[in-house]
Amino acid sequence: MRIGELADRTGVSVRALRYYEEQDLLSPERSPSGQRQYPDSAVERVRLIQQLYTAGLSSRVIVSLLPCVVDGDATPELLDRLAAERDRIDGQVAELVSTRNRLDSVITGATENLRTGRPCPARAGPAA
Repeated sequence: MRIGELADRTGVSVRALRYYEEQDLLSPERSPSGQRQYPDSAVERVRLIQQLYTAGLSSRVIVSLLPCVVDGDATPELLDRLAAERDRIDGQVAELVSTRNRLDSVITGATENLRTGRPCPARAGPAA
């Protein structure tokens, strides 16, 4: 498939796909006229790259992880890096859960205050 179709199928811009190529994250074949040609497997690879970017990994880290993810090839150092990234993501998840729980508390309190007619503590001002 050509780059425009890959962009459409993945929701990633053509510019981003070119950047992935510059960073050695994607390696398209070239037609005789120089157009990029991607296999169907590129769709899943781009989705994986997007997930890893969303999780906060840099292109440099992603490039080093791809052999393990794609082929199962790993060194002890790479496995350590994967574990460290997983632990970092676990920390982010824990922070998000904590934030969600605090928001739930605020929503519950504000809902109760609306039901009883009392002002929200944050808006009530200092205690007299």
